[in-house]
Amino acid sequence: MKSNTQITNIANLRHTRSGEAFDVTSDVWSFRVETSHIYVNFRDMIEISPELRESLKAVLSWYLTNRSPNSLSGLLGPFKDFIRKTYVVSGALAEITDVALLNYKVVPSAGYMVNLRSLLNKWHALQYPGITDSAARLLSQLRLRGHVKGVAVLTMDPKEGPFTSIELEGIQAAVNSAFAVGELTEPIFFMTWLFMALGCRPIQLAAMKVADVTHHRDSTGKDSFSIRVPRAKQRGSSGQRDQFKVRPLAAQIGKPLRAYASRIEAQFKDVLVDPSQAPLFPMKDPTRLEASMGFDYHYCSGALSRSLCDALKRLIVVSERTGKRIHINPRRFRRTFGTRAAQEGHGELIIAELLDHSDTQNVGVYVAAVPEIAERIDKALALQLAPIAQAFKGTLVTDVTDELKRNSTQHILDLRIDRSGAVMGSCGQNSYCRFGAPVACYTCANFQPWVDGPHEAVLEYLIARRELLQDARIAEVNDRTILAVADVVHLCRDAKRVGPA
Repeated sequence: MKSNTQITNIANLRHTRSGEAFDVTSDVWSFRVETSHIYVNFRDMIEISPELRESLKAVLSWYLTNRSPNSLSGLLGPFKDFIRKTYVVSGALAEITDVALLNYKVVPSAGYMVNLRSLLNKWHALQYPGITDSAARLLSQLRLRGHVKGVAVLTMDPKEGPFTSIELEGIQAAVNSAFAVGELTEPIFFMTWLFMALGCRPIQLAAMKVADVTHHRDSTGKDSFSIRVPRAKQRGSSGQRDQFKVRPLAAQIGKPLRAYASRIEAQFKDVLVDPSQAPLFPMKDPTRLEASMGFDYHYCSGALSRSLCDALKRLIVVSERTGKRIHINPRRFRRTFGTRAAQEGHGELIIAELLDHSDTQNVGVYVAAVPEIAERIDKALALQLAPIAQAFKGTLVTDVTDELKRNSTQHILDLRIDRSGAVMGSCGQNSYCRFGAPVACYTCANFQPWVDGPHEAVLEYLIARRELLQDARIAEVNDRTILAVADVVHLCRDAKRVGPA
């Protein structure tokens, strides 16, 4: 009897493309496929008959066996929506008919209907019970518009579209500052910078290992850094780490990232046979889900994305467009990466390569959006936006003491801007700074502008320089600084109106 049970169980097993086994007859599917978490609770589908449920299992098992595991979420959502709304009308479904489809067609978005048709067509082609011939004929005759792509990019949507240059610089500054004071963990810090630098997907970061971060020193002693990025959404690939693209990294991020990877590798020295295969971003609680072959201790992509979003929610970064906190997520970093590539003059083929697309059908939107992106910032607009953007992070000095005046080593001034040599403020860092004063000072938390400093002259100087530049991307470099200077101008005007305390 025990032997027969074992045979039955083996007969019910199916395997994903990457080799994970699952029981197709189970009423709850919950398992990992590399860095994806598969969860389907068939018990919750009370709207369909037990026979239809078994057919659905068989169809979904085909997708898990032959397609990417992520394809399930795009199919299950529309199907659940369909059976829920059909159930209200006719009770539990025993089969899917043309009448049920016609009653449903006008309810959801066109995109939902496209995905539902894809699932039902495959269901009928596999000849599993549950789809009537009349329903299959109707599906073949329907003319549906697919998802409308690129709207968030084309409209520069302030919640889902690309970040503006000012927003992105604000995020970068907030991430660096939060990490410096221990408010962001090292993994979150590096995740964020890799999303910004590479425009990659969460599933790609989740699949990375410490061995993917490489350091090379040439014969002249020059160091270079790079990272192998696992390719995602590639047809014909049997696993997430079958194909890679090597991306160079600037030393400013490559050097500390390599050091971080070495520390992670050391942590797994007594845990894995080959610690170089440790995940670059290990799970905090690896016991919550069973391991997937070759992906022990790796995050699932959804959990990695949520972890990043939850951490960045604590940052106070305000959009100059909305006056509200910026909505930060990996998709917006990716859209920003593609948009900035188009602004730099790259064509569709290069952008597709940078974003790891196999073709150019989804990247034209970035090129089309370029003329709508560049904005002109003048003094009046800068003064209007400054209080919203909150780019200035320093402390205004309203009472300049004799001690501050005497300590000339901390004074910030620029004869190009003010020929008299008037002091703009003091540096509170008390150490050597490699950034260019005074432009870099206004967005630095250590800057202490003096209330009588020539800040309006700095603002006019930066705006005049901006207007001389023909390239919009170069012109935008100091936009956040312009807003920070304008904020200081506001603070000084207010302080002078109020007078000494």
